[in-house]
Amino acid sequence: MYFGTDGIRGEYGKTLTHSLAFCVGNALTQIKKRPKVIVGTDTRTSRDILALSVSAGIVHGGGSVVNVKIIPTAGISFLCKDFDFGIIITASHNPPCYNGIKVFNSNGQKLSDSEEEYLEQFFSTTLALDSGIYREDESLKTKYVQHLLKSTDMKFDGLKVCIDASNGAAYKIAPKIFKELGATVYTTACHNRGNKINVGCGSLNIENLQTEVLKNKADIGFAFDGDADRIIAVNKNAEVFDGDKLLYILAKHLKKSNQLYADSVVGTSQTNRGIMEALNRHKINLIRTDVGDKYVIEAMEKMNLNLGGEQSGHIIIKNYAQTGDGILTAIKLCEVVAQNNFVFDAKLVPQANIDVLVKDKLKVINNENLKNLITKISNNLEPFGRVLVRASGTEDKIRIMVEAPNVDQAQSLALEIEKQIKEG
Repeated sequence: MYFGTDGIRGEYGKTLTHSLAFCVGNALTQIKKRPKVIVGTDTRTSRDILALSVSAGIVHGGGSVVNVKIIPTAGISFLCKDFDFGIIITASHNPPCYNGIKVFNSNGQKLSDSEEEYLEQFFSTTLALDSGIYREDESLKTKYVQHLLKSTDMKFDGLKVCIDASNGAAYKIAPKIFKELGATVYTTACHNRGNKINVGCGSLNIENLQTEVLKNKADIGFAFDGDADRIIAVNKNAEVFDGDKLLYILAKHLKKSNQLYADSVVGTSQTNRGIMEALNRHKINLIRTDVGDKYVIEAMEKMNLNLGGEQSGHIIIKNYAQTGDGILTAIKLCEVVAQNNFVFDAKLVPQANIDVLVKDKLKVINNENLKNLITKISNNLEPFGRVLVRASGTEDKIRIMVEAPNVDQAQSLALEIEKQIKEG
Protein backbone atom coordinates (compact mmCIF):
# COMPACT_ATOMS: atom_id res chain seq x y z
CA MET A 1 0.00 0.00 0.00
CA TYR A 2 2.89 2.37 0.74
CA PHE A 3 6.12 1.02 -0.78
CA GLY A 4 6.82 1.38 -4.49
CA THR A 5 9.78 0.07 -6.48
CA ASP A 6 12.14 2.33 -4.56
CA GLY A 7 10.81 2.86 -1.05
CA ILE A 8 7.93 5.08 0.00
CA ARG A 9 7.58 8.14 -2.19
CA GLY A 10 5.17 11.06 -2.32
CA GLU A 11 4.59 14.79 -2.11
CA TYR A 12 5.46 15.99 1.37
CA GLY A 13 2.42 16.98 3.43
CA LYS A 14 0.05 15.11 1.14
CA THR A 15 0.77 11.43 0.52
CA LEU A 16 3.98 11.52 2.57
CA THR A 17 3.52 12.95 6.07
CA HIS A 18 5.46 13.14 9.32
CA SER A 19 2.93 10.76 10.90
CA LEU A 20 3.62 8.12 8.22
CA ALA A 21 7.36 8.56 8.82
CA PHE A 22 6.76 8.01 12.54
CA CYS A 23 4.87 4.78 11.76
CA VAL A 24 7.72 3.49 9.58
CA GLY A 25 10.21 4.05 12.38
CA ASN A 26 8.00 2.49 15.04
CA ALA A 27 7.25 -0.52 12.82
CA LEU A 28 10.96 -1.38 12.77
CA THR A 29 10.88 -1.71 16.56
CA GLN A 30 7.99 -4.16 16.26
CA ILE A 31 9.85 -6.52 13.94
CA LYS A 32 13.11 -6.30 15.91
CA LYS A 33 13.46 -5.49 19.61
CA ARG A 34 15.53 -2.37 20.36
CA PRO A 35 17.01 -2.02 16.87
CA LYS A 36 20.00 0.18 16.10
CA VAL A 37 19.16 2.40 13.12
CA ILE A 38 21.28 4.82 11.09
CA VAL A 39 19.38 7.67 9.43
CA GLY A 40 20.44 10.11 6.72
CA THR A 41 18.87 12.55 4.26
CA ASP A 42 19.39 14.40 1.01
CA THR A 43 19.09 18.21 0.99
CA ARG A 44 15.29 18.67 0.63
CA THR A 45 13.67 21.26 2.86
CA SER A 46 11.39 18.58 4.36
CA ARG A 47 14.39 16.43 5.32
CA ASP A 48 14.63 17.36 9.01
CA ILE A 49 10.98 16.94 9.96
CA LEU A 50 10.82 13.54 8.25
CA ALA A 51 14.16 12.38 9.67
CA LEU A 52 13.14 13.47 13.17
CA SER A 53 9.70 11.89 12.76
CA VAL A 54 11.03 8.51 11.68
CA SER A 55 13.63 8.75 14.47
CA ALA A 56 10.90 9.57 17.00
CA GLY A 57 9.02 6.44 15.94
CA ILE A 58 12.12 4.34 16.53
CA VAL A 59 12.96 5.93 19.89
CA HIS A 60 9.30 5.65 20.97
CA GLY A 61 9.58 1.90 20.39
CA GLY A 62 12.84 1.52 22.31
CA GLY A 63 15.31 1.66 19.43
CA SER A 64 18.43 3.77 19.10
CA VAL A 65 19.07 6.21 16.27
CA VAL A 66 22.21 7.80 14.86
CA ASN A 67 21.42 10.62 12.43
CA VAL A 68 24.34 11.38 10.08
CA LYS A 69 22.40 14.15 8.30
CA ILE A 70 23.07 14.78 4.56
CA ILE A 71 24.64 11.77 2.83
CA PRO A 72 24.17 9.84 -0.45
CA THR A 73 21.93 6.79 -0.31
CA ALA A 74 24.93 4.53 -0.92
CA GLY A 75 26.55 6.01 2.17
CA ILE A 76 23.71 4.77 4.37
CA SER A 77 23.86 1.38 2.65
CA PHE A 78 27.61 1.14 3.33
CA LEU A 79 27.31 2.17 6.99
CA CYS A 80 24.47 -0.31 7.67
CA LYS A 81 26.89 -3.10 8.60
CA ASP A 82 27.15 -1.63 12.10
CA PHE A 83 23.36 -1.27 12.46
CA ASP A 84 20.20 -3.36 12.23
CA PHE A 85 18.57 -1.02 9.71
CA GLY A 86 19.39 2.03 7.66
CA ILE A 87 16.97 4.74 6.54
CA ILE A 88 17.56 7.44 3.96
CA ILE A 89 15.06 10.30 3.61
CA THR A 90 15.07 11.12 -0.10
CA ALA A 91 12.93 11.29 -3.22
CA SER A 92 15.87 10.61 -5.50
CA HIS A 93 15.29 12.31 -8.89
CA ASN A 94 11.87 13.80 -8.01
CA PRO A 95 11.15 17.56 -7.63
CA PRO A 96 11.77 19.43 -4.32
CA CYS A 97 8.17 19.10 -3.11
CA TYR A 98 8.53 15.31 -3.01
CA ASN A 99 10.32 13.20 -0.45
CA GLY A 100 10.63 9.53 0.40
CA ILE A 101 11.80 6.84 2.79
CA LYS A 102 14.12 4.01 1.77
CA VAL A 103 14.83 1.23 4.26
CA PHE A 104 17.93 -1.01 4.23
CA ASN A 105 18.75 -4.15 6.19
CA SER A 106 21.99 -4.77 8.08
CA ASN A 107 23.65 -6.01 4.87
CA GLY A 108 23.06 -2.65 3.21
CA GLN A 109 20.38 -4.06 0.90
CA LYS A 110 16.94 -2.56 0.29
CA LEU A 111 14.11 -4.54 1.83
CA SER A 112 12.56 -7.09 -0.51
CA ASP A 113 8.93 -6.78 -1.61
CA SER A 114 7.86 -9.38 0.96
CA GLU A 115 9.79 -7.64 3.74
CA GLU A 116 8.19 -4.31 2.84
CA GLU A 117 4.74 -5.88 2.86
CA TYR A 118 5.45 -7.41 6.27
CA LEU A 119 6.68 -4.08 7.65
CA GLU A 120 3.53 -2.33 6.41
CA GLN A 121 1.40 -4.59 8.59
CA PHE A 122 2.68 -2.71 11.63
CA PHE A 123 1.93 0.81 10.32
CA SER A 124 -1.62 0.76 11.66
CA THR A 125 -1.27 -1.54 14.68
CA THR A 126 -0.79 -0.51 18.30
CA LEU A 127 2.44 1.45 18.63
CA ALA A 128 5.39 -0.08 20.40
CA LEU A 129 6.08 1.91 23.57
CA ASP A 130 9.49 1.97 25.20
CA SER A 131 12.36 4.42 25.62
CA GLY A 132 15.24 4.66 23.17
CA ILE A 133 18.16 6.94 22.33
CA TYR A 134 18.69 9.57 19.62
CA ARG A 135 21.97 11.21 18.70
CA GLU A 136 23.60 12.93 15.75
CA ASP A 137 27.05 12.00 14.43
CA GLU A 138 28.12 13.38 11.05
CA SER A 139 31.65 12.05 11.54
CA LEU A 140 30.49 8.59 10.42
CA LYS A 141 30.37 9.93 6.86
CA THR A 142 34.18 9.83 6.89
CA LYS A 143 34.04 6.01 6.78
CA TYR A 144 32.04 6.18 3.54
CA VAL A 145 34.44 8.72 2.02
CA GLN A 146 37.43 6.53 2.89
CA HIS A 147 35.68 3.51 1.39
CA LEU A 148 35.27 5.36 -1.91
CA LEU A 149 38.86 6.58 -1.91
CA LYS A 150 40.06 3.00 -1.39
CA SER A 151 37.93 1.69 -4.25
CA THR A 152 40.63 2.61 -6.77
CA ASP A 153 44.40 2.16 -6.96
CA MET A 154 44.69 4.94 -9.51
CA LYS A 155 45.35 8.63 -9.14
CA PHE A 156 43.59 10.95 -11.56
CA ASP A 157 46.31 13.59 -11.81
CA GLY A 158 45.82 15.66 -14.94
CA LEU A 159 42.21 14.52 -15.40
CA LYS A 160 39.62 17.31 -15.68
CA VAL A 161 36.27 16.30 -14.19
CA CYS A 162 32.99 18.25 -14.11
CA ILE A 163 30.43 17.39 -11.42
CA ASP A 164 26.73 18.22 -11.25
CA ALA A 165 25.39 17.09 -7.87
CA SER A 166 21.82 18.31 -8.56
CA ASN A 167 21.98 20.43 -5.37
CA GLY A 168 21.55 17.11 -3.59
CA ALA A 169 23.25 14.67 -1.26
CA ALA A 170 26.56 14.52 -3.15
CA TYR A 171 27.06 18.30 -3.25
CA LYS A 172 29.99 18.21 -0.81
CA ILE A 173 31.30 14.64 -0.88
CA ALA A 174 31.67 14.15 -4.65
CA PRO A 175 33.94 17.18 -5.37
CA LYS A 176 36.01 16.36 -2.25
CA ILE A 177 36.66 12.78 -3.38
CA PHE A 178 37.76 13.63 -6.91
CA LYS A 179 40.01 16.41 -5.66
CA GLU A 180 41.64 13.97 -3.23
CA LEU A 181 42.14 11.53 -6.10
CA GLY A 182 44.09 14.20 -7.94
CA ALA A 183 41.59 15.40 -10.53
CA THR A 184 40.96 19.02 -11.42
CA VAL A 185 37.31 19.49 -10.49
CA TYR A 186 34.73 21.89 -11.91
CA THR A 187 31.32 22.03 -10.26
CA THR A 188 27.78 23.03 -11.05
CA ALA A 189 24.70 22.61 -8.81
CA CYS A 190 26.96 21.53 -5.95
CA HIS A 191 25.11 23.40 -3.22
CA ASN A 192 22.99 22.56 -0.18
CA ARG A 193 19.83 23.94 -1.76
CA GLY A 194 16.95 21.59 -1.05
CA ASN A 195 14.45 23.94 -2.67
CA LYS A 196 16.39 23.62 -5.94
CA ILE A 197 17.19 19.90 -5.86
CA ASN A 198 16.89 18.40 -9.37
CA VAL A 199 15.59 21.75 -10.71
CA GLY A 200 17.25 22.35 -14.08
CA CYS A 201 20.20 20.22 -13.00
CA GLY A 202 21.22 16.68 -12.14
CA SER A 203 20.83 13.42 -14.02
CA LEU A 204 17.53 14.42 -15.67
CA ASN A 205 18.76 17.85 -16.82
CA ILE A 206 22.28 17.57 -18.19
CA GLU A 207 22.42 20.71 -20.39
CA ASN A 208 24.38 22.75 -17.82
CA LEU A 209 26.85 19.90 -17.38
CA GLN A 210 27.38 19.70 -21.13
CA THR A 211 28.09 23.43 -21.20
CA GLU A 212 30.56 23.15 -18.30
CA VAL A 213 32.41 20.25 -19.91
CA LEU A 214 32.91 22.16 -23.16
CA LYS A 215 33.74 25.44 -21.42
CA ASN A 216 36.41 23.89 -19.22
CA LYS A 217 37.66 21.39 -21.83
CA ALA A 218 37.05 18.63 -19.33
CA ASP A 219 37.76 14.97 -20.01
CA ILE A 220 34.49 13.76 -18.47
CA GLY A 221 31.43 15.08 -16.66
CA PHE A 222 29.09 13.38 -14.20
CA ALA A 223 25.52 14.28 -13.24
CA PHE A 224 23.97 12.68 -10.17
CA ASP A 225 20.38 12.71 -8.95
CA GLY A 226 19.20 13.98 -5.56
CA ASP A 227 20.54 11.07 -3.52
CA ALA A 228 23.43 10.25 -5.89
CA ASP A 229 22.44 6.66 -6.59
CA ARG A 230 22.01 7.52 -10.29
CA ILE A 231 24.64 8.79 -12.70
CA ILE A 232 24.62 10.11 -16.25
CA ALA A 233 27.97 10.90 -17.90
CA VAL A 234 29.02 13.41 -20.55
CA ASN A 235 32.23 12.87 -22.53
CA LYS A 236 34.66 15.58 -23.64
CA ASN A 237 32.55 16.23 -26.75
CA ALA A 238 29.42 16.72 -24.58
CA GLU A 239 27.86 13.47 -25.78
CA VAL A 240 25.46 11.97 -23.23
CA PHE A 241 25.96 8.48 -21.79
CA ASP A 242 22.94 7.04 -20.01
CA GLY A 243 22.90 3.94 -17.81
CA ASP A 244 22.70 1.57 -20.79
CA LYS A 245 25.84 2.98 -22.35
CA LEU A 246 27.72 3.11 -19.05
CA LEU A 247 26.79 -0.50 -18.28
CA TYR A 248 28.20 -1.54 -21.66
CA ILE A 249 31.45 0.41 -21.20
CA LEU A 250 32.02 -0.98 -17.70
CA ALA A 251 31.17 -4.52 -18.79
CA LYS A 252 33.78 -4.39 -21.55
CA HIS A 253 36.31 -2.87 -19.14
CA LEU A 254 35.77 -5.54 -16.47
CA LYS A 255 35.82 -8.41 -18.96
CA LYS A 256 39.09 -7.18 -20.45
CA SER A 257 40.69 -7.30 -17.00
CA ASN A 258 39.06 -10.67 -16.15
CA GLN A 259 36.94 -9.08 -13.41
CA LEU A 260 33.47 -9.69 -14.86
CA TYR A 261 31.84 -12.57 -13.00
CA ALA A 262 30.50 -15.33 -15.29
CA ASP A 263 30.90 -12.94 -18.25
CA SER A 264 27.38 -11.70 -17.50
CA VAL A 265 25.67 -8.45 -16.53
CA VAL A 266 22.15 -7.68 -15.32
CA GLY A 267 19.95 -5.10 -17.02
CA THR A 268 16.20 -4.56 -17.16
CA SER A 269 13.34 -4.89 -19.63
CA GLN A 270 14.13 -1.25 -20.53
CA THR A 271 17.74 -1.94 -21.55
CA ASN A 272 18.16 -1.17 -25.24
CA ARG A 273 18.29 -4.25 -27.47
CA GLY A 274 21.34 -2.79 -29.18
CA ILE A 275 23.22 -3.04 -25.89
CA MET A 276 22.32 -6.72 -25.62
CA GLU A 277 23.52 -7.41 -29.17
CA ALA A 278 26.79 -5.51 -28.64
CA LEU A 279 27.45 -7.32 -25.36
CA ASN A 280 26.85 -10.63 -27.09
CA ARG A 281 29.47 -9.75 -29.70
CA HIS A 282 31.93 -9.42 -26.81
CA LYS A 283 30.70 -12.77 -25.46
CA ILE A 284 28.95 -11.09 -22.52
CA ASN A 285 25.49 -12.27 -21.53
CA LEU A 286 22.73 -9.79 -20.62
CA ILE A 287 20.18 -10.94 -18.05
CA ARG A 288 16.98 -8.87 -17.87
CA THR A 289 14.80 -8.12 -14.83
CA ASP A 290 11.78 -5.93 -14.16
CA VAL A 291 12.54 -2.19 -14.01
CA GLY A 292 13.81 -1.22 -10.57
CA ASP A 293 17.33 -1.32 -9.20
CA LYS A 294 16.36 -3.61 -6.33
CA TYR A 295 15.26 -6.25 -8.85
CA VAL A 296 18.60 -5.90 -10.62
CA ILE A 297 20.39 -6.34 -7.30
CA GLU A 298 18.28 -9.37 -6.35
CA ALA A 299 19.22 -11.06 -9.65
CA MET A 300 22.90 -10.21 -9.16
CA GLU A 301 22.78 -11.67 -5.68
CA LYS A 302 21.04 -14.83 -6.83
CA MET A 303 23.49 -15.49 -9.68
CA ASN A 304 26.60 -14.14 -7.95
CA LEU A 305 27.25 -11.42 -10.54
CA ASN A 306 29.11 -8.18 -9.92
CA LEU A 307 27.76 -5.71 -12.47
CA GLY A 308 24.25 -4.55 -13.24
CA GLY A 309 22.33 -1.41 -14.01
CA GLU A 310 19.39 0.48 -15.42
CA GLN A 311 19.01 2.89 -18.31
CA SER A 312 18.07 5.58 -15.76
CA GLY A 313 21.61 5.52 -14.37
CA HIS A 314 21.50 3.11 -11.43
CA ILE A 315 24.77 1.18 -11.77
CA ILE A 316 25.60 -1.50 -9.20
CA ILE A 317 29.18 -2.71 -8.79
CA LYS A 318 28.77 -5.51 -6.25
CA ASN A 319 32.49 -5.79 -5.39
CA TYR A 320 32.19 -2.42 -3.65
CA ALA A 321 28.52 -1.64 -2.98
CA GLN A 322 25.18 -3.28 -2.22
CA THR A 323 23.21 -0.60 -4.05
CA GLY A 324 23.59 1.90 -6.86
CA ASP A 325 26.37 4.39 -6.10
CA GLY A 326 26.83 7.24 -8.55
CA ILE A 327 30.11 8.43 -7.03
CA LEU A 328 31.63 4.94 -7.05
CA THR A 329 30.54 4.47 -10.66
CA ALA A 330 32.12 7.82 -11.56
CA ILE A 331 35.41 6.69 -10.00
CA LYS A 332 35.37 3.49 -12.04
CA LEU A 333 34.54 5.42 -15.20
CA CYS A 334 37.47 7.74 -14.54
CA GLU A 335 39.68 4.65 -14.49
CA VAL A 336 38.37 3.83 -17.97
CA VAL A 337 38.92 7.42 -19.19
CA ALA A 338 42.46 7.49 -17.76
CA GLN A 339 43.26 4.35 -19.75
CA ASN A 340 41.74 5.84 -22.93
CA ASN A 341 39.14 3.06 -23.07
CA PHE A 342 36.00 5.21 -22.77
CA VAL A 343 34.66 4.08 -26.13
CA PHE A 344 31.05 3.35 -27.04
CA ASP A 345 30.84 1.25 -30.20
CA ALA A 346 27.39 -0.31 -29.84
CA LYS A 347 24.60 0.48 -32.29
CA LEU A 348 21.44 1.31 -30.37
CA VAL A 349 18.00 0.34 -31.62
CA PRO A 350 15.85 3.48 -32.07
CA GLN A 351 13.87 3.93 -28.86
CA ALA A 352 11.12 6.37 -27.92
CA ASN A 353 10.24 7.05 -24.28
CA ILE A 354 7.21 9.02 -23.09
CA ASP A 355 5.96 9.56 -19.54
CA VAL A 356 2.25 10.26 -19.12
CA LEU A 357 0.95 11.86 -15.92
CA VAL A 358 -2.24 10.12 -14.73
CA LYS A 359 -4.55 10.18 -11.71
CA ASP A 360 -4.93 6.41 -11.26
CA LYS A 361 -2.02 4.50 -12.80
CA LEU A 362 -3.37 1.06 -11.83
CA LYS A 363 -6.70 1.75 -13.50
CA VAL A 364 -4.94 2.98 -16.63
CA ILE A 365 -2.50 0.08 -16.89
CA ASN A 366 -5.40 -2.42 -16.64
CA ASN A 367 -7.55 -0.70 -19.28
CA GLU A 368 -8.61 -3.28 -21.90
CA ASN A 369 -8.40 -0.82 -24.83
CA LEU A 370 -4.81 -0.02 -23.86
CA LYS A 371 -3.93 -3.70 -23.49
CA ASN A 372 -5.38 -4.47 -26.94
CA LEU A 373 -3.44 -1.63 -28.55
CA ILE A 374 -0.17 -2.74 -26.93
CA THR A 375 -0.72 -6.31 -28.14
CA LYS A 376 -1.49 -5.11 -31.68
CA ILE A 377 1.61 -2.90 -31.88
CA SER A 378 3.84 -5.57 -30.33
CA ASN A 379 2.69 -8.17 -32.85
CA ASN A 380 3.31 -5.80 -35.76
CA LEU A 381 6.81 -4.95 -34.54
CA GLU A 382 8.07 -8.45 -33.84
CA PRO A 383 10.81 -9.53 -34.23
CA PHE A 384 12.40 -6.15 -34.94
CA GLY A 385 10.94 -4.08 -32.14
CA ARG A 386 9.51 -4.09 -28.62
CA VAL A 387 6.86 -2.31 -26.57
CA LEU A 388 6.99 -1.77 -22.82
CA VAL A 389 4.22 0.11 -21.01
CA ARG A 390 4.36 0.15 -17.22
CA ALA A 391 3.20 2.07 -14.18
CA SER A 392 5.96 4.07 -12.51
CA GLY A 393 6.91 2.73 -9.12
CA THR A 394 7.72 6.20 -7.76
CA GLU A 395 5.37 8.67 -9.49
CA ASP A 396 1.79 8.93 -10.78
CA LYS A 397 2.94 8.23 -14.32
CA ILE A 398 2.65 5.61 -17.03
CA ARG A 399 5.98 5.05 -18.76
CA ILE A 400 5.96 4.14 -22.45
CA MET A 401 8.94 2.62 -24.28
CA VAL A 402 8.87 1.61 -27.94
CA GLU A 403 11.77 0.17 -29.92
CA ALA A 404 11.33 0.12 -33.70
CA PRO A 405 13.44 -0.09 -36.87
CA ASN A 406 13.55 3.72 -37.14
CA VAL A 407 13.13 6.75 -34.88
CA ASP A 408 10.03 8.13 -36.58
CA GLN A 409 8.18 4.82 -36.27
CA ALA A 410 9.14 4.42 -32.61
CA GLN A 411 7.99 7.96 -31.79
CA SER A 412 4.77 7.62 -33.77
CA LEU A 413 3.80 4.38 -32.02
CA ALA A 414 4.68 5.80 -28.60
CA LEU A 415 2.44 8.80 -29.32
CA GLU A 416 -0.37 6.47 -30.38
CA ILE A 417 -0.15 4.69 -27.03
CA GLU A 418 -0.02 8.04 -25.20
CA LYS A 419 -3.20 9.12 -26.99
CA GLN A 420 -4.98 5.93 -25.94
CA ILE A 421 -3.95 6.46 -22.31
CA LYS A 422 -5.31 10.00 -22.31
CA GLU A 423 -8.57 8.95 -23.97
CA GLY A 424 -9.07 6.13 -21.48
